[in-house]
Amino acid sequence: MTVRDQIGTNLELLAGFPQVHPTTADCNLVLATQQLTEFLAVVADRPDESAAQHAAVECALRALDADLAVLMVDGGVAAAVGLPVNRIPAYALTTSYLAGRPATLRVGDVTYTLAVAPLGGASSGMLVIGRESGDSSDLSDFTDEEICLLRGMARVLELSLQALHLVEAERRQASENSRLIDSLRRRQRLFDELSQIQRAIARREPLPEILNRVTAGVAELLDVDIAGLTVLENDDPDRMSLVSAAGVPDDVPAKMQRIPVAALGVVGLSIMGDELVAVDDYSNSPIAVPELVQHRVKSVMAVPVHENGVVVGAMFAGMHTVRRDWDKASQEMLLAFAEHASLAVTDARTLTEMNASFHDSLTGLASRSLFVTRTENALGNVRNGGAAALLVGLDRFKMINDALGHGSGDQLLAAVADRLRECLRTDDTAARLGGDEFAVLLPEANNVEAAVPVARRIVTAMREPFDLDGRETFVTCSIGVAFGEAGQHDAQELLVRADLALFEAKKGKDQYAVFEPSMRESFQRHLEMEADLRRAVLRHEFQLRFQPIVRLATNEISGLEALVRWQHPERGMIPPLDFIPLAEETGMIVPIGEWVLREACRQAAGWNAQREPGNPLSVSVNLSAVQLERVELTELVSSALAESGLPAQCLVIELTESLLVDHRQETLDRLAAVKALGVRLAIDDFGTGYSSLAYLRRFPVDIIKIDKSFVDDVGDVPAAAALTLGIIQLGQALQLSTVAEGIEDAGQLSELTDGNCELGQGYFFAEPLTPEAMQDLLFPPTAA
Repeated sequence: MTVRDQIGTNLELLAGFPQVHPTTADCNLVLATQQLTEFLAVVADRPDESAAQHAAVECALRALDADLAVLMVDGGVAAAVGLPVNRIPAYALTTSYLAGRPATLRVGDVTYTLAVAPLGGASSGMLVIGRESGDSSDLSDFTDEEICLLRGMARVLELSLQALHLVEAERRQASENSRLIDSLRRRQRLFDELSQIQRAIARREPLPEILNRVTAGVAELLDVDIAGLTVLENDDPDRMSLVSAAGVPDDVPAKMQRIPVAALGVVGLSIMGDELVAVDDYSNSPIAVPELVQHRVKSVMAVPVHENGVVVGAMFAGMHTVRRDWDKASQEMLLAFAEHASLAVTDARTLTEMNASFHDSLTGLASRSLFVTRTENALGNVRNGGAAALLVGLDRFKMINDALGHGSGDQLLAAVADRLRECLRTDDTAARLGGDEFAVLLPEANNVEAAVPVARRIVTAMREPFDLDGRETFVTCSIGVAFGEAGQHDAQELLVRADLALFEAKKGKDQYAVFEPSMRESFQRHLEMEADLRRAVLRHEFQLRFQPIVRLATNEISGLEALVRWQHPERGMIPPLDFIPLAEETGMIVPIGEWVLREACRQAAGWNAQREPGNPLSVSVNLSAVQLERVELTELVSSALAESGLPAQCLVIELTESLLVDHRQETLDRLAAVKALGVRLAIDDFGTGYSSLAYLRRFPVDIIKIDKSFVDDVGDVPAAAALTLGIIQLGQALQLSTVAEGIEDAGQLSELTDGNCELGQGYFFAEPLTPEAMQDLLFPPTAA
């Protein structure tokens, strides 16, 4: 039954007029009936409540020859004709009606005489008609017949809206039933697919075949364009490879081998954060990978894959045809497939370890499983008193492995194993746990102090150079030391303690740290900060500050340095030193750094557009070692310049000295490519320990920035002044611009200016400023 059918039978009742012989009243009756019929037809033909409401006020306005028609529903204006909705005083209308005073309404200079008919039912309210009051109030008053007609319209509208509610409820119920049926079917399909995967695992089918079945199931049941599984490399956990995929071109898997984890946006974030990451609008996400955006990827979701509880990869699903809102059902389905991939990987690795020997094939040291077994035995024998464990991590292995190749990296690991053996007694156990992490077990230690001399010997031994095919190579180590009491602690707890101590030792490197209970809190704070940092990237919580770089001879602002700040929603403003190291460690510096580069270029281009032609500002942006590792760095810089319209010569990329000293040939090539764009390069914190004419000659550097520590005493300590002036003269001899950092008083400024230092920055000129404050500094507002 339609809305018209449900209401039509009540039309005569609503009109409320008896059938009599034609008179003037009869004619009015016929007209009113016709108007009510027309009203019903207009309202009932509308497909939804909103359309019916707007049709009702338009029809009522015409039928009653009014100037204003308003429909109030639940205290608000649902529809209006004659005045904009925002000009109608809804509260005044409602209050006046409830108080019994709805006769007139004044809006601006116009007064309306009103007629009001209440609405009941599901949409309580009132239908209001108004005429502009003229010189004679009689012309604007409503007759009894008109008020009766208005009430009939209100009743028709009330019934129409009730009927629409019923139809909409039926429609929703039908849709819900359909959705439930579809959900049941999908769940049954998911159950069948996961059951087949479980049977394949139980039959010990080849792991690649099982993983291919998993990714195919993801693509089919989630109805996505692409699906895949990436796993971390055994020899380098910072890199991953695509091992299974569905819906991707045949040549893509070969290109996605040994990719840096931080380079794969959503997938990398899922691995590093050990959490589900879903991005609905990928192209506008700060963690989007430019290449994937270019390939029109619109939505991506990824979840981690585990092996014995440790993240070893990630499963992902994506769309490149349409955007996808990743609802809870989709997330749960991808998690279910990821869990089965985890089960397959864990089962395969367990089987491999059971069939393998108990010793590491590369170094000959004990394997992880043998080390854990011996630790459990040592802590289970109460006569021993206890056992100490040392976790040893190499500080610069990744850099050496990347620079010299995996063959030299393996050679170094074998040499490290030999030195470990030389530092231990016969009953002690040395093991390689994986990658560049080693462990030492002292099975009969009575306390933690017994392990400290061993830790010192190992740290000292690693400082000696290693000979790798005639190349003298240096590597240091960090060590975490912990003690477990027999009968009180198990192997897992002892290793956790040693790992917490190693985390503390790595903060300074080339040292050891002994476990203390407070380290748990420190590590927990670190984890919380890391989680907050990942959320900050997704929520755009970063801001830029700009510090002016001044030409010392004229006090003219010639450039700006862009400095990133983190506006934490609860902790407030977090300075860079508190989160940049963590961002570099986790790879989050990649999306943060990209945003900083693009935003700095955009701001600088905007300011230059307001300046006189021929006198542009430059903007300096810091680049970390992690960013320099990205193969797409040149394309990123080129894209930031193109999007902002900033000329390349107005961008300065700042690098630290240590980054240049630890360079590889790829570093030189990448910097040369960036330099070829027309961008200038600067060495930040120059003079802090690695200053060398050798790398100044090799690298295409344009600017050296003198570290603040040299500027602090330039006006008071003659030796400091002489050293600083020497750096300035060195820059002049090499035709490099010099920038003095951290100028804080007039004395320092005078000494540096007299020494022909070209540029400077510091609190003497201005602190790092918000974009708004920098706008006022560059372009002071004129007095009113």
